Amino acid sequence: MKGTTKLLFLLLPVALIAFLLNRFDNRTAYSSDSVMEQLERFNEVFSYINRYYVEPPDREKIITGAIAGMLSELDPHSVYIPPQNMERVTEQFEGEFEGIGIEFVILNKILTIVSPIVGGPSEAVGLLPGDQIIKIEGQSTYGIKEEDVQKKLRGKKGTKVAITINRPGLSEQFDVTITRDKIPIYSVMASFLLEDGETGYIYLGRFARTTSQEIEDALKKLEAQGMKQLIFDLRGNSGGYLDQAFEVADKFIPGGYKIVYTKGRLDNSSQEFYSTNRNTHDMFPLIVLISHGSASASEIVSGAVQDLDRGLVLGQTSFGKGLVQNQIKLLDGGALRLTVARYYTPSGRLIQRPYEDDNIVDYYSDAYQDSAVVNKVDSTKSYLTFAGRTVFGGGGITPDSVLASDKITRFTNRLIIKRIFFEFGSKWASDHRTIYDSFETFQKKFNIDEKMIKDLQVIMEKHEIEFNQEAYDKDVDYIHLLMKAEVARHLWDSEHYYMVRVKGDSEIQHALNLMHEAERIKNLHAWNVRP
Repeated sequence: MKGTTKLLFLLLPVALIAFLLNRFDNRTAYSSDSVMEQLERFNEVFSYINRYYVEPPDREKIITGAIAGMLSELDPHSVYIPPQNMERVTEQFEGEFEGIGIEFVILNKILTIVSPIVGGPSEAVGLLPGDQIIKIEGQSTYGIKEEDVQKKLRGKKGTKVAITINRPGLSEQFDVTITRDKIPIYSVMASFLLEDGETGYIYLGRFARTTSQEIEDALKKLEAQGMKQLIFDLRGNSGGYLDQAFEVADKFIPGGYKIVYTKGRLDNSSQEFYSTNRNTHDMFPLIVLISHGSASASEIVSGAVQDLDRGLVLGQTSFGKGLVQNQIKLLDGGALRLTVARYYTPSGRLIQRPYEDDNIVDYYSDAYQDSAVVNKVDSTKSYLTFAGRTVFGGGGITPDSVLASDKITRFTNRLIIKRIFFEFGSKWASDHRTIYDSFETFQKKFNIDEKMIKDLQVIMEKHEIEFNQEAYDKDVDYIHLLMKAEVARHLWDSEHYYMVRVKGDSEIQHALNLMHEAERIKNLHAWNVRP
């Protein structure tokens, strides 16, 4: 993020507190609730716990808990990241790591590849979705823990690791040696044209360091293929870097318009971000999809599109995270992610949901309740878009068209959680790998039949899941869609999985029907379009 604030945040014994306080202006008069007195109070409690608790206390656990408790009194998004979690958290947003490049899952205690990462060394040696890694360097992986997979398969670029693969459908296992490399973590999960040949679809999973360039590449690819309008899917995107949100919005909005601004206690926390003409694309009709899980950077983009009348926002009211955090490295190797500002959309809306009266569980659970949509819209906090349309503040981005999210039964949800569809796709694809000459043929000719349902039931029985006919009948179209999508993933890759999924996505179909409205909205005012 821009404007990094350098702060030192420590909990120290009293002997060291005085040393720190002497670094401040010695003319400062401390009141009854001074820093010195409050830290002495903490140290007193900690000393009694350390000396008298019924058993020797875990000091590390106590201090970490105290830090977490202190931050919880500020807001729900200021957090402490312990040193042992830093690598995972950093990797999530930095956009790369070093290893063999696979998405994996532990399925029935077996290490199973969900998908080789495009451009990675595992893809280069021909590994496929559904392949089972049964040995690493000659040692069995049966029952392996996720953290041990990371330790064994990740490593410095150029180093090698030998693995043994069991591929469903092959009678014999085989060995392969993979040379580790830098592995990109992509933000764009899928980008392709829909079947009409003119509607582009981009699904963005997060806002990481490489997001802006990935979106640029996706847009150029789709435009070269003849894209005339775009569905930009931010559903479930929980956010990320503020500067990446600005740069993504900048691609859709001509230069000279305020995209977002922040306000904080310190001067360098208050900033304004205006669109440029550096990478702005053509003014094609644009629809942004959001959900209850769309937060932070997702709300910056959707809020700017809505407030500037650039396009249409569809879906459910977004999460409502309007707080900006800076990540500050600590001496223990961990980090403090501290809220330093609030952000506002172009019309002046603060997107942050109220949190003062909620405990942390209610704060998160309420955001995902459809019944909460009405409560979030505060008609007393109305704002006007650039063209004079009314939008509301009070928590999250309220879509221009609110869509009911698709509901599935507990039965189907359990099948998803237990990876039943994934396992079906792996087995079916292994048995029929050469049956289709192209994805287009697969799309047209692949249909779920009774034998496939029986195969699915066999997998369910192995997982001790009882078949529920009533739930199956209710979700039959969705169940068949997921079965077909998983087969596509195993025959091709994850992007083809999404190419199947969109066909049964009611919100995407709704977006297609409202493209004319997106066109109308973007023409409500004259844009300062580049020459």
